[in-house]
Amino acid sequence: MHVAIVQMNSTDDLPANLAAAERFVDAAALLGVEFVALPENFAYLRREGLRFPCAQGLDGEIVGAVRAWARRHRLRILGGTFPEVIPGEDRVYNTSVLIGPDGAVEAVYRKIHLFDVRLGAGAHFTESASIAPGKDVVVADTPAGGIGLSVCYDLRFPELYRAMAARGDVRFLCVPSAFTPETGKDHWEILLRARAIENQAFVLAPAQCGRHSENRASYGRSLIVDPWGLILAQAGDRPGVITAVCDLRELERSREQLPALKHRKLT
Repeated sequence: MHVAIVQMNSTDDLPANLAAAERFVDAAALLGVEFVALPENFAYLRREGLRFPCAQGLDGEIVGAVRAWARRHRLRILGGTFPEVIPGEDRVYNTSVLIGPDGAVEAVYRKIHLFDVRLGAGAHFTESASIAPGKDVVVADTPAGGIGLSVCYDLRFPELYRAMAARGDVRFLCVPSAFTPETGKDHWEILLRARAIENQAFVLAPAQCGRHSENRASYGRSLIVDPWGLILAQAGDRPGVITAVCDLRELERSREQLPALKHRKLT
């Protein structure tokens, strides 16, 4: 499957972010890809500590835009994440949606692990103050095989990905992210490659990059990793599109040569 990853530098300007994402999706479609993945908070990246004035449901403007792009280009699109309103709750879900080529919603994942950390001066994050955790492990059954959904900080919890792999033939693991520069420089690549190797699956990790506001920046370096842990494509430090061909025959070959998933003793 020919895949594309969009790296963005989103802000708290919803119309501008949607316009930028649309341009990137259009550009990816011209390259003949079948699947496009957008990063975490692609439509709205808040200033740290503020609420989400654009919180909305699955029937809102953000998901509606992604569905329209998918239908226009007959593409499968991972709608990074958006702030999903929770009726009767001040907090929101950080929600990732997978949209099929016909514009239908194929899967919905709400980020389980929330980023409550203190990385040093000027780098304190308390996601749980404004975001509620999801509960469900999500694997979408598609013609290309199982696509497991996760978000950013989830990457540090290998048991989540093992739970996905235990559900059947998971061929792709998606990790839309906005990794911090402090953690990204040391942990981003090694964690993504580890998840690919452990679960013998392609990892698609679209990321935010650059400075978003006076108190928020992201690491970038979006990656596409193969089941052997090899990097097929890597973005730099600027917004843009990267692509790679994910050869499913190579995935099956690696699983036959090294059947680690079949050798598991603990579940």
